[in-house]
Amino acid sequence: MLLNHEDMDMSAHDFAPLYRSAIGFDRVMNLLQDSLHQAPADNYPPYNIEKTGEQTYRITLAVAGFTLDDIAITARPNQLIVVGKRQAPAKDGAQVLHQGIAQRGFDRRFELADHIEVTGATLENGLLAIDLKRELPEAMKPRTIQITSGMPSPKVIDQKAA
Repeated sequence: MLLNHEDMDMSAHDFAPLYRSAIGFDRVMNLLQDSLHQAPADNYPPYNIEKTGEQTYRITLAVAGFTLDDIAITARPNQLIVVGKRQAPAKDGAQVLHQGIAQRGFDRRFELADHIEVTGATLENGLLAIDLKRELPEAMKPRTIQITSGMPSPKVIDQKAA
């Protein structure tokens, strides 16, 4: 039997059993819980998310009509915020008979996984490309543990200090 999206009550999911056995995944659980209760997202401006390599990604937003001065990108821990505020268009005396090109500003937010960093952004031909890379700290990278032979030597406790 196939279920339509309308047939499923997404808010009926209970993640409580996962909280009992998954440790350290609070942020992921909260993201899932929040996504079930959010209103449908605004589609403006349209965007793509691509995986460009093993640890690299690109977000491309269609921002036709926006200039470098109209766009601000802010990287916070686990969040990327892109804000577009168009300057008032210069009045050249023309009367607009039909306005099909969006003139409104936007505030687009992306939740980022741990250790995702913004490496650069470019604006070309009305497309804003934001490059991202997962950079694991040295302490989190796998490391080889050297194995030695023999028993570890017992620690001697200084009796005089006790």
